[in-house]
Amino acid sequence: QVQLMESGGGLVQAGGSLRLSCAASGRPFSTYTMAWFRQAPGKEREFIAAAITWNEIRTYYADSVKGRFTISRDNAKNTVYLQMNSLKPEDTAVYYCAGRLTESSGYSSSQRYMYWGQGTQVTVSS
Repeated sequence: QVQLMESGGGLVQAGGSLRLSCAASGRPFSTYTMAWFRQAPGKEREFIAAAITWNEIRTYYADSVKGRFTISRDNAKNTVYLQMNSLKPEDTAVYYCAGRLTESSGYSSSQRYMYWGQGTQVTVSS
């Protein structure tokens, strides 16, 4: 059983930055694919970024956030981060941390994740 707890959401002006954290319980954390999703009101849950530990940590991003958001993970601290820069009003959503045992495909599909955090609200004002 893995439990995930997000923190770091809040209200920020457009162009600003926020850093989200997701602390995971359970081991071994390094064998899990960790990802961030978001869901805006009336919209489906959207893949944002994933960090997968192979021989090295590989990261993947949705086109909508590429170049602005950075996912990172600290396997020693069982924590994954999402650094969000140049925030836009359309980034407003509830952000969720998700985890699953690493597989060779499907990292961007929310249906492939077994573990979810409770979500943290990010609001970007114009």
